[in-house]
Amino acid sequence: MLRYQFMQNALLASIMASLVCGVIGVIIVERKLVMMSGGIAHTAFGGVGLGYLCGFDPMLGAIGFSVLAALGIGFVRRRNGAKSDVIIALFWSLGMALGVLFVALMPGYPPDLNSYLFGSILSVTRQDLWMMASLSVAALLSIFVYYNGWKAYLFDPQYAQVIGRPTALLEYALLVLVALCVVILIRIVGIILVIALFTAPAACAAFFSRTLEKRIALAIGFSMLFSVGGLFISYGLDCPSGTAIILVAVTSYGILWALKAISERQKLKHRVS
Repeated sequence: MLRYQFMQNALLASIMASLVCGVIGVIIVERKLVMMSGGIAHTAFGGVGLGYLCGFDPMLGAIGFSVLAALGIGFVRRRNGAKSDVIIALFWSLGMALGVLFVALMPGYPPDLNSYLFGSILSVTRQDLWMMASLSVAALLSIFVYYNGWKAYLFDPQYAQVIGRPTALLEYALLVLVALCVVILIRIVGIILVIALFTAPAACAAFFSRTLEKRIALAIGFSMLFSVGGLFISYGLDCPSGTAIILVAVTSYGILWALKAISERQKLKHRVS
């Protein structure tokens, strides 16, 4: 089936998304920013609707809305962390509402938005691949060029500030990177399912290693396994690709969690005996 151009595009998109998702996902889980990434993802829907209404590429609109949401959420979080959950919920709802409103204002028949909500990796075009490649390179370079600074910020922000790391800049940069990764993943699993692909590979990697470098490498591997495996399953069963990818990811996490629990229970029994 890889003889088909759309399957080749889908496979390349899966690989690029896995690289970014593995790196950023570990950081998101480590900094407990899962729900914040969900708020940024859903805000992007407003940009998709605006793109359709104004006649430009909806993905560009998604980039603009998600980046603005990331900066706005980050500003409120630093000024008043106690109310950050409220602000995330408001951005979440506002983005979805604006997306629906913009589409409703369009003349004629409204477009089909299911591919943006639930993903449609099989419809990825060469133009989408170039955009994903550009965003992926920008995100990965931002992480690895300043890797030591990111590492200090992730594990001890107070210590990082004491030794002179720009923690405020790193926090805003992290949220912008999340926004860019959201746009990359929209075409893979969609806005609604993007949180699972951020968290499942990183959570699976945490079962096997506690060091940052190994967790990132494992998360990339798990993300590729989930994406490519879900892609082949969706092709074979003729079901939505985004749904198949997430089902594979969540099922794999459930199996690993169960095996981990059984292993710990057996170790506890040996200690007691």
